[in-house]
Amino acid sequence: MPEDKTMPSDLTQNRHERQRWITAGVIATLVIVVCVPLYVLKTEYLRRTHPQALPASPTFVGRQACISCHKPEYDKWLNSDHDQAMDVATDATVLGDFDNAVFTQNGITTRFYRTDDSFFVNTRGPDGKNGDFQVTHTFGVYPLQQYLVPFPGGRFQCLTIAWDVDKKQWYALPNHTDDSDDWLHWTKAAQNWNGMCAECHSTHLRKGYDHQTDTFNTTWTEIDVSCEACHGPGSAHVAWAEKPDMAREKTENYHLMVDTRDITPEAQLAICARCHSRRASFADFDHRDDNIMDCIIPTLLNDGLYHPDGQILDEVYVYGSFTQSKMYQRDVKCSDCHDVHSLKRKSEGNDLCLQCHRKDIYDTSDHHFHKATDKGKPSKGDDCTSCHMPETPYMGIDMRADHSIRIPRPDLSLALQTPNACNASGCHGDKTTQWSADWTKTWYGLRKRAHYGTVFAMARAGNPDAKDELIRLSRDQLGPPVVRATALSLLQRFMDDKVIDVLEESLSDNEALIRHTGIATLNLTGHEQTTRLITPLLYDPVKAVRIQAALSLAPVYKEQLSDNQKIVFHSAIREYREAMEYASDFASGRFNLGIMYDALGDTGQAIAQYREAIRIDAQFYPAKNNLAMLYNRTGNNKGAVALFQGILKDHPERYDMAYSLGLLLAEEKQYAEAAVYLRQAARGLPERSRIHYNLGLLLQHLGKHAEAEASLLTALSIEPDHADYLLALADHLIKNGRYDDAALVARAMIEKHPDNQTGYELLRYIRHMKERPQAGRG
Repeated sequence: MPEDKTMPSDLTQNRHERQRWITAGVIATLVIVVCVPLYVLKTEYLRRTHPQALPASPTFVGRQACISCHKPEYDKWLNSDHDQAMDVATDATVLGDFDNAVFTQNGITTRFYRTDDSFFVNTRGPDGKNGDFQVTHTFGVYPLQQYLVPFPGGRFQCLTIAWDVDKKQWYALPNHTDDSDDWLHWTKAAQNWNGMCAECHSTHLRKGYDHQTDTFNTTWTEIDVSCEACHGPGSAHVAWAEKPDMAREKTENYHLMVDTRDITPEAQLAICARCHSRRASFADFDHRDDNIMDCIIPTLLNDGLYHPDGQILDEVYVYGSFTQSKMYQRDVKCSDCHDVHSLKRKSEGNDLCLQCHRKDIYDTSDHHFHKATDKGKPSKGDDCTSCHMPETPYMGIDMRADHSIRIPRPDLSLALQTPNACNASGCHGDKTTQWSADWTKTWYGLRKRAHYGTVFAMARAGNPDAKDELIRLSRDQLGPPVVRATALSLLQRFMDDKVIDVLEESLSDNEALIRHTGIATLNLTGHEQTTRLITPLLYDPVKAVRIQAALSLAPVYKEQLSDNQKIVFHSAIREYREAMEYASDFASGRFNLGIMYDALGDTGQAIAQYREAIRIDAQFYPAKNNLAMLYNRTGNNKGAVALFQGILKDHPERYDMAYSLGLLLAEEKQYAEAAVYLRQAARGLPERSRIHYNLGLLLQHLGKHAEAEASLLTALSIEPDHADYLLALADHLIKNGRYDDAALVARAMIEKHPDNQTGYELLRYIRHMKERPQAGRG
């Protein structure tokens, strides 16, 4: 049913030569990692046989144990956003109006009220009817406060009607819906505190999700983000500090698990990134992890999350933006601008930036061309952050600054339809983008640096001209890793031998994010050497990399791995399964489990996990797509058709699904209906030559000859040298008695593919047909 994929040609000689140093690198890595299992085995042996021989792990002791020695830091932290990240609902913590306050939207009324010392809300519940729900916890403090409601199964759900602290009124969040069947409804998984929010609002959070019972036992040591959230469990440090001065032994980092003093920007950002990032979490955070990708996978600059030039679009927090910035590349770190305990800026106004940038150059009208006031009102034009860190509102009223700290580029806005600081709300929103571009050209001249946003926009649109620039970006060792990884992931749309070269190189990159992306992208190619290339990464020191390697090898491990490699594979695939079970309160976690079980050949479990994903989120079409494919393979085409039709009803823009449905209906001999969906796919994905080719064949079968020829010609216009397309067009012309035209196509086949005998045979057949007396037509 899926479209055919042509296998890549044999590797070039250049690849063989380069593979020598790649292999050498892998061998050198293996020499190192061979020692690791010995340590692990020794530790595991001691754990099982002599647990008393192992040092006790530090435990969490709470902030009260820190105050006596660290009172100045505690005072800064007190009442900070971290301190008030979450709390029990009391008169002191609840900011919202629960005095029989009423909020009405779309004809539905929600009432907030109190009974004795408890807080309640009467609103639409999971059954679509209004009910009374107790509010037990506050969530956040400014500029909005949300409220948590306990549900069966250990769940806590976040109300999507929140309190606007400044305006002192209730309002509905942008994602608020009254449809109780929608995944975004406050009673459903999208608003589930345990999985969506908790890990970043409390200390030592343990999600405690049981994937078999679909219940939570979520725990924490402190309800808010306290000292040990960043410094790690403090019992060993406290025990050391309580000793007399002369009795304190020399120790590394004062027996604290996390080093936070005089550390690199990368190390500091790793502490912050586990919360201040858009990511996929696959384990509870462990302060002993050496790499953030031992528990999370940061998202790339993907469509729907970021604009093509990397500016924030959806709520992506800070990590992906800041790591794009020149500041990060120049070793600026979070604490250079923010006090790590109060979270406040270290300075206000331009003084913050003038810690590093010269005032006489940058804080002048010669640089920013703006005045401090405009028509008697304060102007943002001379403010560094207004120009270089424009804000976007999320959750309706929460303004978030873009930490990519970029130069305003109205010229890119014109080309890519991206935002820019000049036309942002509160500045020149009443002017056109062209107006802003003209002024920047007047001030700074015509010369503009090339930007990866242009390449990413082309790639997102499927333009093959993006390929070479994507390759350059992915190989640029001086570029931000998130940009390089994004370029690498976009290359899957333009797969050929040259791209496979790049993917092979990525597997030995120093950056875990690059290696992980390389595996995930190479896994899509079906390349014959995938096993040899990816197997060494089962030994990778970073968990996200080795479990991705295990998933990639799952379909072939039985036939292609040695016995010793299988031992390592089973360990890594077990880690993958545990990681996805941890995340299986989300549709995506169940979806990934379905992929794993399908790859391992466990069809029953794969179907069960895909169905669970759909149960969690009925709009999660990737699970429906994979389940439809699985149904097709197992002979349940009726079920597959129903799934595809459901996807297209909810997501008519999913033209790839329309293509799959068209092929499936053709397989079922429902040719007329198949043509409807193939036409839809061809219109939506005009650059996909194979769709036009298959549509042409189908239309020819239906006797729609003119339309069939047009589709075949379109396929050839996209890939003029494709042998299958040339053959299909020649066959079409022969069947319609147009031998001279068919001969031209046959000669083109011979010219383009001289070693392929098909063109010669076609030409002989055409000559034979023309020489026959009263040659048949069609």
